[in-house]
Amino acid sequence: MKVDAMLQGTGLAELAAEAREREAAGYDGLWSFEGQHDPFLPLVAVAEHTSRLTVGTAIAVAFARNPMSTAYVAHDLQVHSQGRFLLGLGSQVRPHIERRFAMPWGHPAPRMREYVQALRAIWASWNEGEPLNFRGDFYSHTLMTPFFSPAPSPWGPPRVYLAAVGEHMTRVAGEVCDGLQPHPFTTARYLRERTVPTLEEGLARSGRTLADLSISFSGLVVSGTTEEEMEAAARGAREQIAFYGSTPAYRKVLDLHGWDELGGELNRLSRGTDDDRWRQMGELIDDEVLNAFAVVAEPAQLGAAVLDRFGGVVDRFTFYAPYPHADDLFVPAMEELRAAD
Repeated sequence: MKVDAMLQGTGLAELAAEAREREAAGYDGLWSFEGQHDPFLPLVAVAEHTSRLTVGTAIAVAFARNPMSTAYVAHDLQVHSQGRFLLGLGSQVRPHIERRFAMPWGHPAPRMREYVQALRAIWASWNEGEPLNFRGDFYSHTLMTPFFSPAPSPWGPPRVYLAAVGEHMTRVAGEVCDGLQPHPFTTARYLRERTVPTLEEGLARSGRTLADLSISFSGLVVSGTTEEEMEAAARGAREQIAFYGSTPAYRKVLDLHGWDELGGELNRLSRGTDDDRWRQMGELIDDEVLNAFAVVAEPAQLGAAVLDRFGGVVDRFTFYAPYPHADDLFVPAMEELRAAD
């Protein structure tokens, strides 16, 4: 199992130092995400100052961009990193697409399928000289002149990963993508009982099997070297679970476990105005829910616990720890997971 990390820095010098340290520590990849900053720009510094690490987006919001714009930046990062770039895409939810990005929304799964197909058509035009003649229901790309065509990538196009929770987007990942990025708000039961079977349906449509696709999972973990650290880690994880659980789009995970009432209460509280509501929501996450969504273990046992829960399904794992912790906290677990590769 490969072990990745999420980028923490923002400044270019800070990112370069972080990348070198992660590579020296033995990590296999570094992911950026679209939160308060652009997800692509940091990876320029990461690729420049490493030689082995995979660099990728987990995720970039697809519907905030048109396929051509994404194709250009992904192609450039693939060349700049000498074939080490992974393009992780996600749909986001309707309010963000319409109200934050001012972009159209509708039919997200078919739109995403077409988005990835458009990317592949554009890359084929640049890398293989194929005439660009992509015509779909949502996107059409029919103009590409030599002046605007970058040189072919010696490493081919980037691999495309897709973030998914629901069955429709998961099926799309199996149909047209190289990898799946399950949302962190995923339990082992949901992954095995809902995600994997649906993924296999999509893979069957493209004549592939699970062996042909990568699953990269950023899994919540609770760990620490003292009781105080464990308690703080659990509190951070509870609040993160509560935040995700308040989103109606993720309700299916709670419903599978019979926690639909919890989802409704979290959503109600999230729409309030109390500044303390996020802490209050975290207090609704009891130990049963915490242990379903997070791997809770001390550092020496964490690797084995992750393997027990996700081994045989996940081939790339990122420690998702929404709380302050030492940089070397996960080193023992990382070494154990990588040995199980």
